[in-house]
Amino acid sequence: MLRDQALYRVSVDVGGTFTDLVALDMASGEMINIKVPSVPRGPEEGVMEAMERFLADKEPGAVGMVGHATTIATNALFGQLDLELPKSALITTKGFRDVIEIGRQRRAEVYNLFFRRPEMLVGRRHRYEVEERVDQHGRVLTPLKMEELENVLEDIEREGIESLSIGFINSYSNQDHEEEVSRRVRDRFPDLHVTTSSSASSGYREYERFSTAVVNSTLMPIVHTYLSRLSESLSTRGVGVPLYVMQSNGGMAKADIVSHKPVTVVESGPASGVIAAAWLGEQVGRRDVMSFDMGGTTAKAGTVRGRIPEVVPEYEVAGKVHMGRLLQGSGYPVRFPFIDLAECSAGGGTIAWVDEGGALNVGPVSAGASPGPACYGKGGREPTITDANVILGRLNPESILGGGMPIYPGNATMALRRLGERLDMDAYEVAASVVRITNSLMSKILKIVSVERGFDPRSFALVAFGGAGPMHACALAEELGVREIVIPPYPGMFSALGLLTADLFHDYSRSLVKSSEDVDPMVVEELFNEMENEGRRTLITEEVAPDFIAFKRTLELRYRGQSYELAVDVGKPFDQVSLKEGVDRFHKRHNEIYGYDAVDEPVEVINVGLRAIGRTPKPRLADVPPLEGDASSKVTRLVYYEGPENWLETPVYSREALGAGHEFKGPSIVEQYDSTTVVYPGWDVSVGKYGVMTLRRGEY
Repeated sequence: MLRDQALYRVSVDVGGTFTDLVALDMASGEMINIKVPSVPRGPEEGVMEAMERFLADKEPGAVGMVGHATTIATNALFGQLDLELPKSALITTKGFRDVIEIGRQRRAEVYNLFFRRPEMLVGRRHRYEVEERVDQHGRVLTPLKMEELENVLEDIEREGIESLSIGFINSYSNQDHEEEVSRRVRDRFPDLHVTTSSSASSGYREYERFSTAVVNSTLMPIVHTYLSRLSESLSTRGVGVPLYVMQSNGGMAKADIVSHKPVTVVESGPASGVIAAAWLGEQVGRRDVMSFDMGGTTAKAGTVRGRIPEVVPEYEVAGKVHMGRLLQGSGYPVRFPFIDLAECSAGGGTIAWVDEGGALNVGPVSAGASPGPACYGKGGREPTITDANVILGRLNPESILGGGMPIYPGNATMALRRLGERLDMDAYEVAASVVRITNSLMSKILKIVSVERGFDPRSFALVAFGGAGPMHACALAEELGVREIVIPPYPGMFSALGLLTADLFHDYSRSLVKSSEDVDPMVVEELFNEMENEGRRTLITEEVAPDFIAFKRTLELRYRGQSYELAVDVGKPFDQVSLKEGVDRFHKRHNEIYGYDAVDEPVEVINVGLRAIGRTPKPRLADVPPLEGDASSKVTRLVYYEGPENWLETPVYSREALGAGHEFKGPSIVEQYDSTTVVYPGWDVSVGKYGVMTLRRGEY
């Protein structure tokens, strides 16, 4: 995977406002950070601009690996103008063409009479039926009618279909019919993008399985084109190493593999931040952390327990978010492991506005990278969260990015003053209100991934990152009762760093649907071995040495009659003892999540799962020199804080000047190239040997 351990490992994370590049020298631990404005309609342009800056004084051969996090799949499903979805079709069992439209009959907004579901990715005209039938045990009841298939293929050719999904009922138990159709389609249309539902998701629920296949095939032309174009640009520049992409499950995969299964990268960017938080927690000895990522357009929260990020087995992509929660029935279901995240529209560029009733609102619309907040001086006139922080003294009123981007506080004041005229408030009152509303929105997403998951947030450390995360961390920690905040050395580049800390993951599953009493351990062991062989072959193609390959086995179980399952780990080899241990873990897990268990109730094994892991060398943070001499701040400015005394004269520190062992108290401001940390009164700050800042607060 790496040509030489002494080479640079490079990662690029494309965000809504900035594109971040982090290059790590694996020999010295030196880290190079480059931040450039994102190009929403040509994200690869921002990637290459950052890469050009990095290579300005280095040889392309110095790059040993390139990792990438992208939002292109999400943007396409949300309808970005220049990302036109392909003309897609579905071939399914006769009588089941409307499964993907009927779904689970969930209504995302129960009391909204005008609510509309998202447009179907495959119109009814292009959902084709053929006669075939397999039962739940995999027995063929009705053979595939090939003459019907030929008629369908002729229509697909006439209609100019670009991507095709194949989804047959009960194909989870027998994939032969789907594979036969796939072979015939590929023979006739070699350039057509094809996905079978059994390869996209092996679950027995046909709606989720069909939906996953449809989303995957729809994204294939877009993601394949983007990654091919980016790989070609890197190769033209002389960077000949493979491109790896972050997946939604928190693991990396080679670009050519992702191109065939793009459904795995829908939440690529947000996942890398949680993986980075888990890695940093391990570096500083914190097993349980909450990740809080506030960037330019959104804020995201996740949970890491025992150094392992929490995951969910299913996600609705391109769905609507309300108060941090994804509205069920508002998006396209995808059956694939996703890092468990809560999200709200509260980034630095999020716009504040007044509704018809005269109430102040924040989001969901963002000023984005262009024109950006008013204070950027790029033509933006709408007031944003960044503008509020500027006039409240929290952000440097002269420049950010180490002086590379000038700030125009007058523009921010005018934008907020115009908003205040509708509220009978001055600019500073509006700015303070914007910050309070923003903090309220973000505290809710932290509660969703902690309190609503059954975890006590007071037992977690809060890892705050993103360009704006450390500015709001103290207020959020006080709201949740969190006593410790961890600020990484480069908060604004932290998600990009996460790409360098991630292993390669590939997740596989096989459907079983049997009572635990009827499960034959030998059959399950065969399934595990089959998936291990497939995973091993894939990882070897990704240049992972055999000694760095590992596997994680799971079972998905439920009480008989339940609708959904819980996953538990099981050991190797799988035998009767492993099965009993898995059932016992299921009872315990059920109790942790739902507050009860039913040990006397029969348990069903629904799916057998496996994660193939390709271990990667982990980065190490460079040691920061110890504090020498007087490090007290020589600069102060007036800063606004929530509390009885709002405006306080506050010392301003340069993060680069802080040495290991440096300690100081809030209120204080710490500025650096990619972020600003606002330390509230009552918080103590200490700098560790890696330059990690830890903020601690005493008893309340």
